[in-house]
Amino acid sequence: MTKWNLIFDVARCNNCNNCVLATKDEYLGNRFDGYSEPAPKLGDLWLTLKRHERGAAPMIDVSHYIETCQQCDDAPCINDATRDAISKRPDGIVVIDPEKAKGRKDFVQACPYGQIFWNEEQDLPQKWSFDAHLLDAGWAEPRCSQACPTQALTTVRLSEAEMARKAQAEGLVNLHPELGTKPRIWYRNFNRVTHAFLGGTVVTMSDNSEDCAEGVTVELSRDGAVVSTCLTDAFGDFKFEPLEAGGESYRLRILAKDGTELAIRDAPLETSRHIGVIAISSQ
Repeated sequence: MTKWNLIFDVARCNNCNNCVLATKDEYLGNRFDGYSEPAPKLGDLWLTLKRHERGAAPMIDVSHYIETCQQCDDAPCINDATRDAISKRPDGIVVIDPEKAKGRKDFVQACPYGQIFWNEEQDLPQKWSFDAHLLDAGWAEPRCSQACPTQALTTVRLSEAEMARKAQAEGLVNLHPELGTKPRIWYRNFNRVTHAFLGGTVVTMSDNSEDCAEGVTVELSRDGAVVSTCLTDAFGDFKFEPLEAGGESYRLRILAKDGTELAIRDAPLETSRHIGVIAISSQ
């Protein structure tokens, strides 16, 4: 049996919010018999974009990622108290029966991701159903991924083994893996949320003038072992990521083309940051 999976690429998202708007548009004022009652005009969104900011001026990195029903294989929302109204379809989609769930406000607390919402007008717990009504009608993907102009959102239907191989090959991860819920929503380049960066600027000093040092080699090491190297850009900037933060200590070496050490800087990394300007003599 193949199952639906949604993949979100953090590096591709430009925060256009098309996915949010498309999902809201699909359910606002629309009743899909056997699938869902209309979503509320105001209040909770069933799919949102979260903003994550790293660093501070002059080097800031902002990224976004979706939060929605994770379509968990081991869904905490399906238990002895709820399984009469919440079920897991063979294709991987978790659905809330809009008739059987009437009045069941307790369902809201059953999701550890906070993705079951209470619709006061409908007297009903609701969530995103992966646009199951559209997929059952022959659509190849839900509206959120169809509406994404950068392909940050893609949809695949694969077997468990195929999805596991894809996740490993492409570095896909889940939200809050410590919960052990086996979600079917996956994230690519999520290290932009979970990890830190270390950056800086290299300039040359000559006759009391300062110029951007382009194409200079910067070496990053930790505990005596080289982690990575890079070249400064046209502005003299360099940036290393993803890195473990939380007090880890790194060493930066600025090297000439012949390998001569031009400067050295130790950099404890509590969080993403720009370590400042490193001046070297013009060569």
